[in-house]
Amino acid sequence: MELQASFCFLFFTFTAVFSLFSLSLFILRLKPCCNCDVCTAFINRSWAAEFVNLSDWYTHLLRKSPTGTIHLHVLNNIITANPDNVEYMIKTNFDNYPKGKAFSAILGDLLGRGIFNVDGNCWRFQRKMASLELGSLSIRSHALSVVVEEIESRLIPFFSSVADKDGDVLDLQDIFRRFSFDSICKFSFGLDPGSLKPSLPVSDLESAFDLSSKLCAERGLAPTPLVWKMKRLFNLGSEKKLKESIKIVKRMADQVIKTRRVTGPSSNNDLLSRFMGSISDDDYLRDIVISFLLAGRDTVASALTSFFLLLSQNPKVVEKIREESDRVMGTTLDTLASFGDLRHLHYLRAALHESMRLYPPVQFDSKFAEQDDVLPDGTFVRRGSRVTYHPYAMGRMERIWGPDSLEFKPDRWIRDGMFKPESAYKYPVYQGGVRVCLGKEMSLMEMQIASLSLIRRFDVRVVNPSQTLRFSPGLTANVSGGLPAVVRRRDVPE
Repeated sequence: MELQASFCFLFFTFTAVFSLFSLSLFILRLKPCCNCDVCTAFINRSWAAEFVNLSDWYTHLLRKSPTGTIHLHVLNNIITANPDNVEYMIKTNFDNYPKGKAFSAILGDLLGRGIFNVDGNCWRFQRKMASLELGSLSIRSHALSVVVEEIESRLIPFFSSVADKDGDVLDLQDIFRRFSFDSICKFSFGLDPGSLKPSLPVSDLESAFDLSSKLCAERGLAPTPLVWKMKRLFNLGSEKKLKESIKIVKRMADQVIKTRRVTGPSSNNDLLSRFMGSISDDDYLRDIVISFLLAGRDTVASALTSFFLLLSQNPKVVEKIREESDRVMGTTLDTLASFGDLRHLHYLRAALHESMRLYPPVQFDSKFAEQDDVLPDGTFVRRGSRVTYHPYAMGRMERIWGPDSLEFKPDRWIRDGMFKPESAYKYPVYQGGVRVCLGKEMSLMEMQIASLSLIRRFDVRVVNPSQTLRFSPGLTANVSGGLPAVVRRRDVPE
C-alpha cells in the first residue's frame, strides 16, 4: 500500500512539474523573453521556411553581421565566424573557454571521463598520454595496416560486387560509416565488428553506438536541459532508449577490456593495449577508448560522404586526382598508396581539405566562459555564456575565402605545385592551439587512401549530385536519408 502511494505521489508530482514546464514553454513561444528578430525566428522556427539546415541560417546571419558574430539570447549563446575570435578562444585565452559542465553533462552518460568530455587535469593527462601514443611511428604504421586491410579485403570487393550488378544503387554514407567503424574498432580495441562484410550485417555495437550519439546530440537541441534531465530521471522516451543503447556500448567495451586483462595486452598496437599499461581503472579506460571510437568513426565517414558528392559535381577534379596518382604511383590500379606516396599527392590532399572547408564533419564547437571577457571583435562575453565557433559558416564567408567561397576549388590550397595549409583559426576543422586534433594526420591518411582506392578503380556517381544536403541531428554532419550513388568499373584505355 505504501509503495502504491509513493508511486502515485511521484506520478502526480511529475505530471504537475511537466505540465507547468510545458505551459512555460508555450508562453515562451507566444512571448519570448527576447523580442529580437533572431531569437523570435529561432523560437518560432520561422527560419526553416527559407533554410534547410539550422547551420545555413546561422551562416546567413553571420554573413550579415559586421563582426562575423551574433548573439542568440534565448540560448545564451554567442556564435562567431571570426578567425580572430577563434584564435582567442582556443589559443590566446584558452583557459577561460573550457568545454564546461553544461557540455559535459550532455555527453557524460556516453563518454564519461573520456578526453572529449573533460577539462583541467583529467584532460591534460589524457592529452599527454594520447599525444605520446598517437605520435609514435609504430602506432601510425599499425593504423596504416588496419586501413589497408579493410580497404583490400572489404571496401574494394564490396564496390566491385555492386559495380558488377548493373543498375544497383548503394548508400555511400552507410558504406563509409561501416568502413570507418570497422577500421576504428580494430585500431581502438583490436576488435573487428565486420560491419562491411558482403551481407552488410547489422552490428549490435554499431547500432547502439549510432543511437547513443544521435540521442546525446538531441539533448543539446532541447530548449532547456531540464527537459532531458526530467526524462532521464523518470526513464522516459528518448532517455530510456539512450540508457539502453549506452548500456550495450559499455557492456561490449567492458567485455573486451576484461578479456584483455586476462589474456594480457595484444601483440598489436591497438589503443587499448597501449593504454592498459598506464591505466588500471577499467571504467576510465573504457571511457577513453569510447571517446576515440566516437571521434575516429563519424568524422571520417562524414568527410568521405561529402567528398564524393562534390566529386560527382566536379568531374574535372576527379581527372586531376587520377592524373596526379598516375604520375606518383604509376598506372597500375591494383596498388594502394603508401606513406611515401601520400607525401607527393598534393592535389588529393588539397581536394579533401577543400571538401571539409565546405562540409566540415563537425559543424560547430562550443565552449563556456569561466569569467567575463571581451572577444577581439569587441563582443562582451558574460561569465557562464556559451561561445560557439562555427567552421561550417566560416567556410562560406567571402570575407575569409574571397568571392568564390562557395565554389569547390582545390587549387586554392596549391602554391608552387605543393599543398599549403591555411591557419587553423581560419580553417578550424581540426580545431587548433592547445586542443588541435591529435588524430589529424591519421584521419587524413585514412581518407586519402580510401578515396583514392575508389577513384582509381571506379566511377562513383551520386544519383542526385545537385541536391541540397539536409543534415540529421547528431554530433557530426550526417546526411538525412543517406547519399545514394551508382558505381561502375572505370573504363581505362589499354
